[in-house]
Amino acid sequence: MKQKLTPTHTFQFIDEILAQQSVNMLSLNPQKRLITSFAELGNFITEQNTDIEFITTLQETLESIVRTQLQNFPENIFWDFDFLVSSMLRQALVADEGGVDFLKLFGKKMVLLIEMFGNKTQMRFRYVHDFMYGFDWARWVQKEPQNRAHIEPFSLVFLDYLLVKGKELLQRINHGQITCYKLCETGYRNPFTFSREPEDEYRLLTYLAEEQLIPVAVWNWNACPVWNKPFQEIRQQLALKLNIQPQRH
Repeated sequence: MKQKLTPTHTFQFIDEILAQQSVNMLSLNPQKRLITSFAELGNFITEQNTDIEFITTLQETLESIVRTQLQNFPENIFWDFDFLVSSMLRQALVADEGGVDFLKLFGKKMVLLIEMFGNKTQMRFRYVHDFMYGFDWARWVQKEPQNRAHIEPFSLVFLDYLLVKGKELLQRINHGQITCYKLCETGYRNPFTFSREPEDEYRLLTYLAEEQLIPVAVWNWNACPVWNKPFQEIRQQLALKLNIQPQRH
């Protein structure tokens, strides 16, 4: 008989890690200011599975993702995780290789991805917003909707695509073959034409969230990802409307 867990407090440890780092745990949810706590997410998880090995692996996987994000994206602004966690859980519960093995593989790929795109490599992106809130995923689906529309934002298929794309980008950056990813004065890369300084990023994303123009509402456990809107063009136009300055190299 498998050992059972009552709703757990192990996930609260992740909240404590964020608090120790003085992270302002902002949510992009227009209805509330701060994220759903990891302790609360832990309760949602244990409503669906109480196997102790599974729960422990999920907590450890999440902890490694959060720690890696803190180290590689220290200036990240929004920290929603609800839909990422529910996606991990759903995929793990139906995984052919078993839930524990799936979670370990998922965590490994997520950590590699965060490290690849963060401030410790030549990539030097400032935020994980484009990945976490589905802008990268929506753009990818739009290129081949007939083959990709059913693939969700935190699937292993999409993570693998980003890992391959990241390696190619790093090679091109290292060989000076790419111009749209120039380093800005801030020390970060910005492929957009508009500023992504923290105050500008905050204004732009909160406005998009209020207008329901975020591809993946990660603050919603039961989010329905949307890919078939011109999110890149909308963001570009909104930056002009809000008078957000052009980026400076």
